Amino acid sequence: MAENKVNMLADFAPVSTETWKAKIIADLKGADFDKKLVWRTPEGFNVQPFYRREDLKGLKTTVSAPGQFPYVRGTRTNNDWAIRQNICACKNARKANEKALEVLNKGINSLGFCLDKEKLTYHFIKTLLNGIAADCIAINFSICACAAPKLANILVRYYGRMGYDVKHMVGSINVDPIKNMLVKGKPLTREQVSAKIAEVVKAAKALPGYRVVGVNSVVLNNSGAYATQELAYALAWGAEYMTMLTEAGVPNYRAANAIRFNMGIGGNYFMELAKFRAARLLWAKIVEAYKAPIFTTALRNAAKMNVSAETSRFNMTIFDAYVNLLRTQTETMSAALAGVDEITVTPFDITYERPTDFSERIARNQQLLLKEEAHFDKIVDPAAGSYYLENLTASIAAEAWKQFLAIQEQGGMYQMVAEGKVQEHMAANLKARLNDVAKRKEVLLGSNQYPNFTEKAAKKIKADAGACSSICTCKTDKKQATCGCGSSCENALPTLPVARAAEEFEQLRLETEAAKKQPVAFMLTIGNLAMRIARAQFSCNFLACAGYKVIDNNGFATIAEGIKAARKAKADIIVLCSSDDEYATLAPKAWKKLQNAKEIFIVAGAPACMEDLQKLGIQNFIHVRCNVLETLKGLNNQLLTK
Repeated sequence: MAENKVNMLADFAPVSTETWKAKIIADLKGADFDKKLVWRTPEGFNVQPFYRREDLKGLKTTVSAPGQFPYVRGTRTNNDWAIRQNICACKNARKANEKALEVLNKGINSLGFCLDKEKLTYHFIKTLLNGIAADCIAINFSICACAAPKLANILVRYYGRMGYDVKHMVGSINVDPIKNMLVKGKPLTREQVSAKIAEVVKAAKALPGYRVVGVNSVVLNNSGAYATQELAYALAWGAEYMTMLTEAGVPNYRAANAIRFNMGIGGNYFMELAKFRAARLLWAKIVEAYKAPIFTTALRNAAKMNVSAETSRFNMTIFDAYVNLLRTQTETMSAALAGVDEITVTPFDITYERPTDFSERIARNQQLLLKEEAHFDKIVDPAAGSYYLENLTASIAAEAWKQFLAIQEQGGMYQMVAEGKVQEHMAANLKARLNDVAKRKEVLLGSNQYPNFTEKAAKKIKADAGACSSICTCKTDKKQATCGCGSSCENALPTLPVARAAEEFEQLRLETEAAKKQPVAFMLTIGNLAMRIARAQFSCNFLACAGYKVIDNNGFATIAEGIKAARKAKADIIVLCSSDDEYATLAPKAWKKLQNAKEIFIVAGAPACMEDLQKLGIQNFIHVRCNVLETLKGLNNQLLTK
């Protein structure tokens, strides 16, 4: 019996891009296509509302293969990444060892230890690594650059005595003088920076599997950098170290193999996925530039970018903190699908307390879930061939490269940091980004939009909340500027701004919590049913962001009835919720009864009659174009000083 082969596509004529666009424009009913649907990203380029196969033409990323130069599709032929947990070992090696052994039995295969240079001895490292099969996992260290060569020598000696093949040990020592300039304001000369990284690379020669020079662009991510900004600076950072090392006589392939990129993962899911793909492509091209006289196989292999990714702290919140789990989960997914080498998930409670056993367990399990249940480790570069993601990768690469060249024209990464230009740029960027948060152009669920109306957070905030660095949860990493490893220096550099996007909203709400009386906002709903419901919901969410008690209502027949009910509820704020057309008559009636009263009167919306209402003396309007933060600050100033 013959098989019936059905080709449904043959029954439909192909539709051109022009036809699709014409249909979209028709549905827009006169609205401008570009203004309405083309997204101008904060990263500096446009994203189209749809992409088709023809948009892949000319993109070189689509002809690449996993594990092959320029590595846009990954540096490996599998997608198995290391699950990392950081442990503070600054004070007690035995306790850090106990915790390390515990987490190794719970799915961790990469450990990060923060060390104190004053306690660094062979015995300390022996105690710290006791019982740990160091040849089966990655072991990473963070320590003062001046002590890093000593650490490398101790590790070589310890691994040798334990019978390990030191040439196959895997891990890192995070030496990054430029980061110290950025974060601590350390005024180092270029020669000092070069000497520090060259010394540790030479000391770790017997540990070829150890990356001993760090590019910690995660600090930029945590200061609010967008994807292209972090990538451009990271590339310039890495190129600076490559130049310094090769000038110091380190072979080009060893220099490239010594560098590890510790990058942040922002909250824009597809953007971050594409960022890591673009990063590998561009870094391979940069390393290739050091090929003189030839591009050897060793250098080609060394051009594989090694990325340890960490979920961002910039968008983490104190209020509605379990939403942090959603943020870190999507961020982890971005990095995992992008093929990074290692991921650290920041515990969800780090904004208000030292991470607990529970939060650390959840952080580990977030990655285990992606491996054991979602099988993210089984497929290499699933983004390959996606019309959208391939174009996004190309756009990020182009914009980041443009910014990278601009950095080089200004003298390179070291020069810009030494002159304070990077810090200045990031401060301006942070200010603009916080302004977007204040206006809800950037939404933080639970903080500046859709807050938990009844949540109280003051009591859960601990004095030791927040980690001092990306690896350490103690308070030893003080931000004091020093000359090298010496005492405080008066010539300190400006430092990176440190802030979370939600901090100002959180401060506002905590002020409300601390007040003797919680302000009450009453919705005076009247008139058009659909509009009063919509505006009451908007106003409740708006005012609850400051921690006010909000009282919604089904509706009132008259203004007088609504005001009577508001006063019975002891309202501090009365919000008129109706339609634009009805405001012309309802707002003056309400204002006549309230203009000399103690309650604050607010109109929900921006009606056409706003100017007329303002002439009557009505000054408070809340709507989608408001600066939410500034509006709530103004209300707090009136309410909490009474």
